[in-house]
Amino acid sequence: MAAVQKLYNTCKASLTPNGPISEEGLEKVRNLLDPLLLSDLLKACVEHRSPSLAQQLHSIIITRDWLKLKFVSNHLVNTYAKLGHVEAALKVFDKMPERNVMSYNILIGGYIQNGELGAAIEVFKEMGRRNSATWNAVIMGLIKSEFNEEALRLFTKMHVNGFLPDAYTLGSVLRGCAGLRDLIKGKQVHGYAIRSGLEMDLVVGSSMAHMYMRCGILREGQRVIQSMPVHNVVACNTLIAGLVQNGCAMGALDQYYIMKIAGFQPDKITFVSVISSCSELSTLGQGQQIHAEVIKAGAMSVAAVISSLISMYSRCGCLDDAVRVFGERGRAEDDLVLWSSMIAAYGFHGKGEEAIELFNRMKCDGLEANEVTFLSLLYSCSHCGLKDKGLEFFDMMVKKYGFEPHVKHCTCVVDLLGRAGCLHEAEAFIRSMPVEPDAITWKTLLSACKIHKNADMAKRIVEEILKIDPQDSASYVLLSNTQACAERWQDVSDVRRKMRERMVKKEPGISWFELKNQVYHFVMGDKSHPNSEDIDSYLQELMAELKSLGYAPDIGAVLHDMDVEEKEYNLVHHSEKLAVAFALMNTPDGVPIRIMKNLRVCDDCHVAMKYISVVKNREIIVRDSSRFHHFKNGYCSCGDYW
Repeated sequence: MAAVQKLYNTCKASLTPNGPISEEGLEKVRNLLDPLLLSDLLKACVEHRSPSLAQQLHSIIITRDWLKLKFVSNHLVNTYAKLGHVEAALKVFDKMPERNVMSYNILIGGYIQNGELGAAIEVFKEMGRRNSATWNAVIMGLIKSEFNEEALRLFTKMHVNGFLPDAYTLGSVLRGCAGLRDLIKGKQVHGYAIRSGLEMDLVVGSSMAHMYMRCGILREGQRVIQSMPVHNVVACNTLIAGLVQNGCAMGALDQYYIMKIAGFQPDKITFVSVISSCSELSTLGQGQQIHAEVIKAGAMSVAAVISSLISMYSRCGCLDDAVRVFGERGRAEDDLVLWSSMIAAYGFHGKGEEAIELFNRMKCDGLEANEVTFLSLLYSCSHCGLKDKGLEFFDMMVKKYGFEPHVKHCTCVVDLLGRAGCLHEAEAFIRSMPVEPDAITWKTLLSACKIHKNADMAKRIVEEILKIDPQDSASYVLLSNTQACAERWQDVSDVRRKMRERMVKKEPGISWFELKNQVYHFVMGDKSHPNSEDIDSYLQELMAELKSLGYAPDIGAVLHDMDVEEKEYNLVHHSEKLAVAFALMNTPDGVPIRIMKNLRVCDDCHVAMKYISVVKNREIIVRDSSRFHHFKNGYCSCGDYW
């Protein structure tokens, strides 16, 4: 390697201001060079990302007639491919007087690395002889491009042709099974790994755990990771990502801290997963700590990490921080995912006009929108009452950009129409959708039926939902609530009787609040909280203050047939009011309060929060299942449209 370094230093010292080596320097290289050293120098070209040096070395190879040496030509093809110059690699390959299996493998790998899977498969088909590395490269390329079924078929063909899969083959195939969520095939590959003695291999073990967890079998995935004799960052990342995917956000954070205690340094993949956990839990304090760790690790140039931070700050109610992170995106400024994330953040916080302005800025910067961008735009419009603008964007997506709408795009249109009171138009749109509507699409319309008190349509829509998911509790509850708003108490009783008969349970309303890195949960009527009596007493005083300013409990929001006093008691003890009372009791004056709720905030709590923001001179930020509400000086950012 000393000779290679000497050569490279000679080349580097001889670079002219515009890049290539001077004639004098080139002559020095020619005098020092032999074929063996040249192949090592070509590797140095890749390491130092220097295509100009590779081209000059190529000229030396031609003048010395070294292309006839297979190992030199193979190294040259590999160098061009790894530098992204696939056409140059192909020209060298075509001029090779003699090729071997490695020559084809290098070209196939180059095509796959540069996103030209079709060309790689054509080369694969033309090959006379293949080895295991050939099959591995194509199988891995297919899975990387999410052609999982084709990859599994090729794996079977590889086995039939007598090639023994190695750890990399099995790792790729297991990831294909994970992509398909095909547990049966995944278990078959697991069995093969055991018979081959590869079950404990790091690559196989991590891929196997990923497969189980992607298929929803979290415990088995954890068992595989725990049984591995040694761990690495990949194994830790697999476990953390699996916990996130299976809704165990707190478990993912716990595993993150265990990983650090074990001495493993988190990488960009780790950060994306744990920041997503903070988003899910709305734990701002932990999210800020991890943001600091991201900066220390030098990962703030990674688009996926920045996008996760934007989402985390947005979902924790800190829109200004999300805007700041977006503004500091640096080298990732041309990443479309970042722009889409920021547009979605604006929409989530009721800033529809800002979302549209950002979209226009994006277009001015020459970035082409994709389906995700339009989904973020439609979401923003639906949450801000911008019906006409939203429909305009939907038409633009389909007619101007030629994108096929997905179910989520169509659901946003249903939301646009439903919130605006165009219920029949929304139903007609669903029945004419180019894709099959899912339960969420129908539930979006059902929610609009509740808002606009259309009990007859609600009953019809619930039937459509129950065809898809007979155990969907939300649809029963929405129908019951719609009937209750119309004071059809017998219909309410019928719906609840059906829920009991079919053993469908209503999801309880839960609100939570983070204080000093600890999350406190509140449920209506729950007396188990250690400060329950103090909270109840504080709430009574607070409600009296609100009433003195004109607040009147909206007993119509209580969807049960009970007397007025019971209804008012029920309203006072909604989970979000309990959480706000606890927050007011335990935080200094003037500090914003951030409350999260798993269900939609009710009408009465929405009004009460406005009054509380005046009485206590606090900004109260509530994230419900639909959007963010910023209550300040008696107003809400949603404009009473949610």
